[in-house]
This record gives sequence, structure tokens and C-alpha cells, in this order.
Amino acid sequence: MSFSLLALVVLVGLLGPLLAARASWRVPVVVGELAGGLLIGTTGLRLVDPTVDDFRLLANIGFGLTMVVVGSHIPVKDPAVRGAIGRGALGAVAVGVVSAVAGIGIAALFDTGHAAVYGVLLASSSGALVLPMLRSLGVRSASVAQLVAQIALADIACVVALPLVVAPERALGAAVGAVAIALVATVLGVALTRPGRERSRRALHRFSERHRFAMELRLSLLVLFVLAAIAQAASLSIMLAGFALGLVLAAVGEPHRLARQLFGITEGFFGPLFFVWLGASLDLRSVVAHPAMIALGVTLGVGAVVVHGAARAAGLPWPQAVAAAGQLGVPVAAVTLGIQAGTLRPGEGAAILLGALVTVGVSAAATGAVARRRRSETAVVPA
Repeated sequence: MSFSLLALVVLVGLLGPLLAARASWRVPVVVGELAGGLLIGTTGLRLVDPTVDDFRLLANIGFGLTMVVVGSHIPVKDPAVRGAIGRGALGAVAVGVVSAVAGIGIAALFDTGHAAVYGVLLASSSGALVLPMLRSLGVRSASVAQLVAQIALADIACVVALPLVVAPERALGAAVGAVAIALVATVLGVALTRPGRERSRRALHRFSERHRFAMELRLSLLVLFVLAAIAQAASLSIMLAGFALGLVLAAVGEPHRLARQLFGITEGFFGPLFFVWLGASLDLRSVVAHPAMIALGVTLGVGAVVVHGAARAAGLPWPQAVAAAGQLGVPVAAVTLGIQAGTLRPGEGAAILLGALVTVGVSAAATGAVARRRRSETAVVPA
């Protein structure tokens, strides 16, 4: 991959910020980046080849770093969220059961044989999508603790389950790799949160800041690549490695300096490059040749919104239940894994992303309703 093509990738990636700049549109940045990839990739002008090894390697690094950011958004230290874990788990289980049944029905309706994949997609939520939307509207996690707990649990469960259902023939090796990654992440998290470790972490932070060594970032990348090597050896996706590291950072308490550094390299280069690569890998021409895939995408999106209504059984209000249907990370990961494993049918990847975009729009409207309701409740001043 030449520097001229790399410059082109960065250039079309700027479509993301341009489309997201207008707040009233509520267009996620990744939508513009995917559109840029579609423009220059397989669907459009075919200026880049997404199958080139170095392009794929850079995209995989971006995928891993994106999942680190997703995992770090899980509020594992919030006491209000911890207190709502029971009700959140009940809501997540209810949605999961309904999603499994709906996944079987959708797979039978469109004759794809991917019932398990659809079940995971329908049940998923996206903490990296919904939680920032709530924060931007001034809604604190503590005021919607059950919603946050349900999203966090669904996020974790679906990220772990997805590699197993996308390529079931590799399930045993993937399960072993997933357990190994979980053990390494758990040991690392326990070691970093042990009493007395806070002083050592602060000393490392001061040393790194004084000498401008970026030690926290270097060590975080080292852990990510070690976990990614385990995933690669087990024929597992790097998504699980990145998500596990993100959970560790969330549990330890990510330093502000490290957060800024991760944000810079992820959102400034590797993340946009990954989404441009993903867009370049999709072939929307096959959707035109298979119109049923458009119906599949709409069905997945609407189905995700409907099945999340099952969270009402756990007492979650309707607007919050609909807001929990917003998903992006798991559908993107499903398409990425499907492309790499060659398990998706023509047009199916684009259909999955179309379904995700439907849930993004509905979730954005629902989070607005949640924010308005919270403002009206807090506006009542007792005498």
C-alpha cells in the first residue's frame, strides 16, 4: 500500500467528521467513514484493494483499538450501575431469549442459515454508542442505572458470543482462546487494582509525564498486541483482545492522559482507517443483485427495536428499552468477522450494517425522549 493511497484513505475518512458536525442530523462519525470506504472501494471507484495484507493489518490494529475504546466505556466502577446489575441482567436475559427465537424466524424467512448470528445481533447493545449520546444530552449514568447495566451486560455477552457463532466450526479453538484472553485480562486487572498498586501507578504516570515517554500508552499497546497474538493463535478475532483490555482499563480507572493518547491514535488515524477499510470491503452491487438483502437489513433493524421491548419485563421504561436497541460495534464486528471467515452471503454484510443504522436512528430519538423526561422530572422543585 503506497503513501498516496494511504493519503486517500485518510482524506475520505474526513467524511465522518463532516457529516457528524451538524448536531441536529445525529449522524455517527463512522457512517461517513464507511461511506468514504464505499466510494473508493469494491462498491465504488475501486481505487483501493481491501484484501492487500498491509491494508488489512492496519485495519485490524484499528479494529482492536476501536474495541479498546468500546470496552473502556463500560462503567464497571459506577456504584449505581453495580447496584442495578440484577435488574439489568434480568432485562438482558429477557431480550436474549426473545432475540434467539426471532433470530431463528428471520434466518428461516430469508433462508440464510445464520440464526445464531442474527440472535446475537438482535440482542446486542452498544455502550460506546448509547452512553455518549446520553452524556451529550446531560443524562447521568446514575439516573438511568438499570439501562446502563443492561447495555453493559449485553455488550459483554454479545462480544464474547459473536466469534463463536460466526464460525461455529472453529468454536472449540475460539472458546479456548477466549478463556485464555479472559484469564490474562483478569490477572492483569487484579494485579493493577490490588491495594498498594495505586502509588506505583502514580509514580509511573509522573515519570512518563516528566520525560514524555508515553509509558502508559506503550504498555497498553504491548498488552493489546499480546492478547491479539493469543487471539490469532486461536483463530479468534482481535475484537475480543481489544474489548478485554478496554474492560481492564475501565476497572482500573483509565488515566486522563492515557485516555487522550488512546483517543488520539484511535480516532485520529487507526479507527477511521478501519471503518474506511470495512466500507471498501463491502459490495453494495451485490445488494442490488439480491434485493432481499435490503429487506433483511430493515427486518434486523426493526426486529432489534422490537425485541428490546422485552426489557419491560424487568421494569425498564419504554423509552429506555428502545434506547438500548442502539447497536453498532457488534454489527460492525459481525461483518468484519464474516468477511474474514468468508461466511457471509452476497449482500448480507451490507444488510447487517443497514439494520444497525436503523437502530442508531431509533435509539437517537429514544435517548432524546429519555433526556426530556429526566429534565421534566428534575424541573419539579419541592416547596
